Amino acid sequence: MKKIILTGDRPTGSLHLGHYIGSLKNRVQLQNDYEQYIMIADIQALTDNFENPSKVTNNVYEIALGYFSVGIDHTKTKIFIQSQIPELTELTSYYMNLVTVNRLERNPTVKAEIQQKSYNDSIPAGFFCYPVSQAADITAFKAELVPVGDDQIPMIEQTNEIVRKFNRIYKGNFLKECQPFLSKTSRLVGIDGKGKASKSLGNAIMLNDSPDQIKKKIFDMYTDSNHIKVSDPGQIEGNVVFAYLDAFFEDKNEVEELKKHYKKGGLGDVVIKNKLNNCLQNMLLPIREARNALKIDQIKEILYEGTQQARIKATQTLEEVRNAIGIKYW
Repeated sequence: MKKIILTGDRPTGSLHLGHYIGSLKNRVQLQNDYEQYIMIADIQALTDNFENPSKVTNNVYEIALGYFSVGIDHTKTKIFIQSQIPELTELTSYYMNLVTVNRLERNPTVKAEIQQKSYNDSIPAGFFCYPVSQAADITAFKAELVPVGDDQIPMIEQTNEIVRKFNRIYKGNFLKECQPFLSKTSRLVGIDGKGKASKSLGNAIMLNDSPDQIKKKIFDMYTDSNHIKVSDPGQIEGNVVFAYLDAFFEDKNEVEELKKHYKKGGLGDVVIKNKLNNCLQNMLLPIREARNALKIDQIKEILYEGTQQARIKATQTLEEVRNAIGIKYW
């Protein structure tokens, strides 16, 4: 039996290179070794976009298109839409009884996101409680591994607390604790050098960008403000172009030689930006071609089938939960 892995994305915009190197490439490999579920988390996205639902709904198919274009295979991976599996919402309602408000307030991930979004005393209840919804998602599919970044580990801990409390109170042994599956890839910096690449900040190269858009973004990248003349010695630290060359350029020896040359002086920014442009254009070309070959009707059909398959698994877990609680009346 293959171990079960659950991962996913909030459909609030197109996927970008940060997603690609941080998770999408891994998912293509993981689907061969694990029973993989990928969730398009539209319910979670609505917790802080409820006043603009079209931002979420309009991007569901866009996210799926990105998955298939990079090589995620729907015959190996079950891809589903969160809102179309009502069993997840019912599980969430039962788990809400197992978590206190104080515990949610202490969750470091929730605290950081509340501060980031400047909610102060106006926190939407759905957003505040989304760790409980995540616990429902994870346990519904009996996921043993959940790919996350370091900042999301508290969410896994919260899920495992719910599992332990449920098993203790209701004498269950079918809900299993999960483990974080940490990425070995560091987060990709934004093209402006300020924080991580983010669709919301507009500082990322998107997987659906045109060749001209990619080139423009590369030539707008921050390098070294003191590297005015080609002959000037340049800084590698904080240089976005070299950060991307480190991440995507296959010949690592050549990158090291470029760094030495740049630090010594005599290597211009245009040269390294052209190197990066050629690299990314070649890498993104087959992704663009695969994307253009897909039709919206195909995407809808694949998502429908994946959601129905995932719902069977979630329904089985929900029946176990109902039986354990004792609310199975007929």
